[in-house]
Amino acid sequence: MTENVLLASHMEAAALKQAELAQRLNKHIERLTGRPGTLQDRHIRNWLTGKTSWPQTRQRLALEAEFGVPADALGFRRPVRHGSGEHPAPSNAPSEDPVKRRRFTSAAVGFTVSALLPVPAATSRRRIGMADLDELETAFDQLIASDNLAGGTVKLETRALAFAHHAQERLAVGTMSERVKDRLYLLAAAFTGTALWAAVDDHAPDRARGHLERALHMARLSKNPEIELRLWGHAALLASQRPGGLREALDAAQIARRSAACRRDPLFSSFASARLAGVQAQAGDHNGSLRSMEIARKAFQKADPGAQRPAWIGFYDAAELDGLSAVVMSRIGRHAEAEAHLHRTLGGLRPGYVRNRRYYTASLALAQLHQREPEQACATALRALPDQASDSLTGRTGLLLNRFDKGLTSMAPGAQCTSEWTARYVTNKGQQS
Repeated sequence: MTENVLLASHMEAAALKQAELAQRLNKHIERLTGRPGTLQDRHIRNWLTGKTSWPQTRQRLALEAEFGVPADALGFRRPVRHGSGEHPAPSNAPSEDPVKRRRFTSAAVGFTVSALLPVPAATSRRRIGMADLDELETAFDQLIASDNLAGGTVKLETRALAFAHHAQERLAVGTMSERVKDRLYLLAAAFTGTALWAAVDDHAPDRARGHLERALHMARLSKNPEIELRLWGHAALLASQRPGGLREALDAAQIARRSAACRRDPLFSSFASARLAGVQAQAGDHNGSLRSMEIARKAFQKADPGAQRPAWIGFYDAAELDGLSAVVMSRIGRHAEAEAHLHRTLGGLRPGYVRNRRYYTASLALAQLHQREPEQACATALRALPDQASDSLTGRTGLLLNRFDKGLTSMAPGAQCTSEWTARYVTNKGQQS
């Protein structure tokens, strides 16, 4: 069963708690059937956690009346009927880690709504201007800062979707100029793109694919090439995480590289080229990846550091370029060069980029391990472990540390540094669960 992020985001957008939603749905059921509904907050909790994946017909109709979208857009999935010709997913299909399911349960049940924006009534049809978008712009900047700090979490994903709903609701209930309309579509795409990135960073491909389709639709309506570049970059990383997905990842990265945004601004060209280089290296095209990285470096040197750009690209600086260079060097087996790039990255990362610091520290530990320096690698990897309150062992950083753990125990099973690492690593994994 998959946790229902979409229902959670609709509830958060409407500032509805579980008991409040149950009461509202019971009123809808009474209008539909003539008899009051009997839903309680426990039913809503079962929907949020995925325990109930397909509510009863009258409950689905009430949900659709409340939120104005079909049940499948609220994250519900019709059960497969035997003999219907429909087949469930293969038993070997990738599934999300139970720890992620427990994290979602607490996030979806315990989300807060105090920071959400009021939604104008559907009957008001008030005029919406650029000034009305300031709060949404601020919220987007805050979500980007949260991602830089903690990485892709279910909480970030849910809140991003909630703000995307706010942008779409304003499109539905207000009158506005073409400029404002385009900006609202851009914000809807940007928020959904942040939810997409959170799911990709958290290695939740099923949720990520749904976000990608919606985000690309909104991006096309916004007519903004910069947000499309961002989304195709996320699409490339998502595809690269799937077995057999490297062809699709290369195609997505190439689309990003050919974006009009790259022609307008060398910084976007540098970023897209560096991301393409990483996919090429993963696909085994070593020469192509090195050529793309050289293009990225030359474009970066041409970029105006003071130009006005969207908040999501703010992380891409000289330190990040070195970090992406290290990824390429590691994938083509040049681990000493990867280590040199990573030292420069860690020396240049700005203080707010905690997630990236942990990710690149774990990458450095792996580079050192590949050079058969287990003691140095252990000391580095220990710095990548999170404190008790953090969730950073999950997602991409967690996968790197898992690879490091397996590599270290294989290379130096009896070493003192291995014992120290194992004790700390097991303790941290226990805290995350």
